[in-house]
Amino acid sequence: MADFPSPEWSQALKDKINSDEKYSHIARNWEGDLRCILEPSSTHADLLWMYIDLWHGKCRDAFFETPDNKDRTPAFTFKAPYDNFVRVLKGELAPMQALLTRKLSVQGNMAVLMRSVPTVIEFVRCCREVTDKVA
Repeated sequence: MADFPSPEWSQALKDKINSDEKYSHIARNWEGDLRCILEPSSTHADLLWMYIDLWHGKCRDAFFETPDNKDRTPAFTFKAPYDNFVRVLKGELAPMQALLTRKLSVQGNMAVLMRSVPTVIEFVRCCREVTDKVA
């Protein structure tokens, strides 16, 4: 487990996804990388960008990046205030509820995302299981 957000957390998430049989099975058809943009909020003043490359039930890469890094165009970009991401990580806000209530916005093919709800739920479970505490 690791503290969120940190490079250690990114590595722990990658390791968790790559060793989790349930995620691997459910996400076996998923093809798409994502960027999470965590906007400043009442508890965190910095803008954070996180890149996660998910492919057929595995994580090829996961790391925090700088906003000026423009060489990637991910399939999905999730954006929300830091506090809303933390609420999802803590289980206080369901990921699909966050999307539907616009507490978390998404750019990308919503039809693909809505057909992949089990994959989204398992991904968030993996994120929760590697999170020791949030900063």
